[in-house]
Amino acid sequence: MKVNANQMRPGHVLEHNGKLYVVQKTQIVQPGKGGAFIQIEGKDVRTGTRISERFRTQETVERARLDETEMTFLFSEGDNFTFMDKESYEQVTIAREVIGDQSVFLQDGMEVTVQSHEGSPLGVEIPGKVTLQIVEADPVVKGQTASSSYKPAKLENGVSILVPPHIEAGTRIVVDTAEGTYVERAKD
Repeated sequence: MKVNANQMRPGHVLEHNGKLYVVQKTQIVQPGKGGAFIQIEGKDVRTGTRISERFRTQETVERARLDETEMTFLFSEGDNFTFMDKESYEQVTIAREVIGDQSVFLQDGMEVTVQSHEGSPLGVEIPGKVTLQIVEADPVVKGQTASSSYKPAKLENGVSILVPPHIEAGTRIVVDTAEGTYVERAKD
């Protein structure tokens, strides 16, 4: 199925040059001269070779047809993550390297989409936003303006993130899982 290059997200599988690649990172680059392009970093499904490709944002790419199964995240053990099929109750264990950087945002009971090709899992698509609690936040520096400055904070999953100055430890926030960035204060 053909899609615009700028619609590719981490976890999607791209068919390029006769090979299947799991997209691990995407970044839109707008150089000072010329048109914008999207930089896609991925990993070959069969060999594990990493690639880095550039596509014009209007360019279409071939997204591989995969079997998608709705699953629930159960637990992690070391670098392996266990998921359960919501219909058949079968459990599948997937390595961290298949899931990629987004594995830090997995939460018990989270509903995900596991993508597989010929029976082997290739990627896990997690929700675009998750709610997490701040466990550490730097104090506000006097004289900072709320509109232009952010301060470092640590989330309950150990990830460091930049948040606005008014966010304190103990606050629950919404985080964009694709970018790993602050979105808003959670509405509890």
